[in-house]
Amino acid sequence: MIKDNNLTYDFESIDEYEDIARKGFQFFLKRVMDIILSAVGIVLLCPVFILISIAIKLDSKGPIIFKQCRVGKGNKNFNIYKFRTMRQNAHKEQKLEIGNIHEFVFQSGEDPRITKVGNFLRKTSLDEIPQLFNVLIGNMSLVGPRPEIPEVVEHYPKEYMQRLSVLPGITGLAQISGRGEIELGKTIYYDLKYIKNFSVWYDVKILFNTIFSVLRKEGAR
Repeated sequence: MIKDNNLTYDFESIDEYEDIARKGFQFFLKRVMDIILSAVGIVLLCPVFILISIAIKLDSKGPIIFKQCRVGKGNKNFNIYKFRTMRQNAHKEQKLEIGNIHEFVFQSGEDPRITKVGNFLRKTSLDEIPQLFNVLIGNMSLVGPRPEIPEVVEHYPKEYMQRLSVLPGITGLAQISGRGEIELGKTIYYDLKYIKNFSVWYDVKILFNTIFSVLRKEGAR
């Protein structure tokens, strides 16, 4: 049970989202929008890709693109793409300690493994733009629950698994409500609320709110 703004949210009271099947046309339009916007974004952002790639190479040794296994729709694993923001092999230097799954935060505060360029990319969310290729491929959407790492999903209680009923997204309701700073339990609350109320228009509103959140650097990490 999660409390948000004096609202008590009981995961057990949520149905199994039978209405997802009834929103088939909405999901079709969502996929069309994903393909068009991701393709246009990749073309328009080509100069940005080149500049960031050069900056990463000049700043530290290692690959430009960081690939990591995440869990997507239907509990299927895929590789997510991001610009590398940490020094090479940094993921091997820290052991994941989940503790209370409801209060788990994957990343917060300062991290000495983050490079100078990486710090800028994270604050501006530019490290996320290679995920446009994930969207174009079809294992992600522009809007949806953020894809989690398998080690965290293994600890999901049954009610959390409902967030895997849709494609994960580059941004989502949870991100514009706190981005990387909120606990997993509250993130799930926002994700399930998004799925329950999904529409293409809802996606459009979230995309616009994401732009404003990034410009204000809300929750940047």
